[in-house]
Amino acid sequence: MNYQTQSPVLLLLFNRPDTTRLVFETIKHAAPTRLYIAADGPRADLETEAELCRQAIAITNDIDWPCEVRTLFRNENLGCKEAVSSAIDWFFGHEEEGIILEDDCVPSIDFFRFCDLMLERYRFDTRVRHIGGSNLQQGKQWGNASYYYSNLTHVWGWAGWRRVWQSYDKKLTAYNSADARNALSNIFTEPIIIDTWVSIFNQVKGGLIDTWDYQLTLINFFNNSLSVIPNVNLISNIGFGNAATHTIDARSPYAALPHQSLGDIKHPLLVIPQKKADYNTLVHDFDVERIKRKQAKLHRRVKRWFKKLLI
Repeated sequence: MNYQTQSPVLLLLFNRPDTTRLVFETIKHAAPTRLYIAADGPRADLETEAELCRQAIAITNDIDWPCEVRTLFRNENLGCKEAVSSAIDWFFGHEEEGIILEDDCVPSIDFFRFCDLMLERYRFDTRVRHIGGSNLQQGKQWGNASYYYSNLTHVWGWAGWRRVWQSYDKKLTAYNSADARNALSNIFTEPIIIDTWVSIFNQVKGGLIDTWDYQLTLINFFNNSLSVIPNVNLISNIGFGNAATHTIDARSPYAALPHQSLGDIKHPLLVIPQKKADYNTLVHDFDVERIKRKQAKLHRRVKRWFKKLLI
């Protein structure tokens, strides 16, 4: 299938020329007329990383279609949180909307078509704040439309608008733990999920997690917003393994998910989140059932202990 994307694209690079090549080849097929390339610099304590970073950047020199290119190459390492968030700041400083891809998230051509259509359809609909490309439902489809609405924010290949990013708060300075719990309790009913998100919020706010994406997810929660998620998978994350920053488990069921065909796009009739779809994702991500079994076992032990005291 041939399709030329109408949207500008931001490609985020670091030290993985092998995965970068595969992502860039798909971008070449989509042939955006405006391409932004941002790369974090090498870490000073890793001797071989400078060469890997150089190789990753060199791959993007192979632009053989009419395209306006802007680059943001860092000489020093900023880390995941600073490098990615500042690159997206830079991108949305120039563009009202667009597509964001990281160097290990290989998109299908349908992904670009999907993003183009969703960016236009929801451009002024403030209920929708995010367009995701990955589907983590392991074959389960929600409704008979081409996509569903979610409260979650998947960032393995995504698209969005400046109107949303301008509320991004890297340090979550505008919120406290009580605000987070109140907001999350209005979205989720499972206590383990609420507690886990509050813990993540506290760790991000305390600077204990070097990432940029939890902040976007949490701020979207706090704005009671919706994401658009395709009912088939349009992104294959090939970055799982020891070389990854966060996705180190190569046995994950989310690793290298195959692309699926989107077909003609059919829109949902009702604009409401699929709560069961979100639970289906989080029950896996947060290991909810194991925690429940552990809590039940502890409860039984405490109950037996009190019973012995009364004998």
